[in-house]
Amino acid sequence: MEFVSDNLYIRVMDSSPPLSRAKARSTNARAPEAPKESVPAADRSAPRYAAIKQSIADAVRGGRLKPGARVASEAELVEQFGVSRMTANRALRELQAAGIIVRRAGVGSFIAEPRPIGQMIEIRNIAEEIRERGHVYRARVIQNVEEKAQAETAALLEVPLGTRLFHSIVVHHEAEFPLQIEERFVLASIAPRYGEVDFTQTTPNEYLTRIAPLERVEHRVSAMMPDERTRTMLGLEAGEPVLRMTRRTWSRSRLVSHAWLTHPGSRFELSAAFSIDG
Repeated sequence: MEFVSDNLYIRVMDSSPPLSRAKARSTNARAPEAPKESVPAADRSAPRYAAIKQSIADAVRGGRLKPGARVASEAELVEQFGVSRMTANRALRELQAAGIIVRRAGVGSFIAEPRPIGQMIEIRNIAEEIRERGHVYRARVIQNVEEKAQAETAALLEVPLGTRLFHSIVVHHEAEFPLQIEERFVLASIAPRYGEVDFTQTTPNEYLTRIAPLERVEHRVSAMMPDERTRTMLGLEAGEPVLRMTRRTWSRSRLVSHAWLTHPGSRFELSAAFSIDG
């Protein structure tokens, strides 16, 4: 960063005789400098990465770059703007933090879709939400297996050790971008055929709502840094945070499901609205 002082005072210890100084003053008086146009210090010291950001943001606002369009790579920005790779990387990182672009490790950078908003209070099917936004929904099932409750999972569902349960992990995609990892533990006695369901055709939420009507829901949301596995599944850059919603649901007076719903922090937000009686 360059700092420019508006006033620079220089004290000159001149040992010249008085006549010489007088001549110098006279010479300056006969040839005054033409007035110069004032240039704001901020313009003179504008960092190069800001110019890259402005160029891409202007292209988005002007409609030249539309959601889903590929953005120039670091190497291409280096050549186009004559900057270092570090400068190009900073511009892309700050555009990502502002929600203007999304970056997928090993694939590239793309103009972001309008940030989807998830409902914290209303329990909705994520596939329906995505389709209502006019986008294609796709699910990738990582696992859907039967397990016996160990110490940690028994505590999550408040059941004895050894209780039968199902453990599923599904990655939900919006327009080919991973939007949510849903890791869910389900009580087998309530949903005995859960492990047979094809979750590329229906979602765990849709299935459970059909066979075990909800009576109570508990939500908790937190921001965190993801582990390597989560970062890979969501296609995140190093240092990008996630939003995790912990959702517990009850049916037939029993706690039947514990889910972690993890979203990219730069591509998702949560909202809630409610009325207050009285």
